[in-house]
Amino acid sequence: MMEIQSAFNAGLQGFQRASAGVTEATLDINRQTSSNQQQASDTELRQAQAPEQVQPSQRQVPSVEQSLVQLTSESRNAEANVRSIQAADEALGTIIDVRV
Repeated sequence: MMEIQSAFNAGLQGFQRASAGVTEATLDINRQTSSNQQQASDTELRQAQAPEQVQPSQRQVPSVEQSLVQLTSESRNAEANVRSIQAADEALGTIIDVRV
């Protein structure tokens, strides 16, 4: 019984980590998209005011592609953890059926 409970806990913790990773990747994509739009409008404004003073942004922003890869990876991780929870649930159901 303890191994099944451990499988449930491991699956649940893994799913929670994957869910947090999906949320983080989604927020990164949103931030990057907003940042890119803001930078484009800021650059246009600066070029209109003083074209010789335009400087590239000093802030390092992770790419949208990296965030999309992370999003896909975390999504697959969540699916795998859901399958482990289902397997533990089925094993527990089998044990209960055998004992009853």
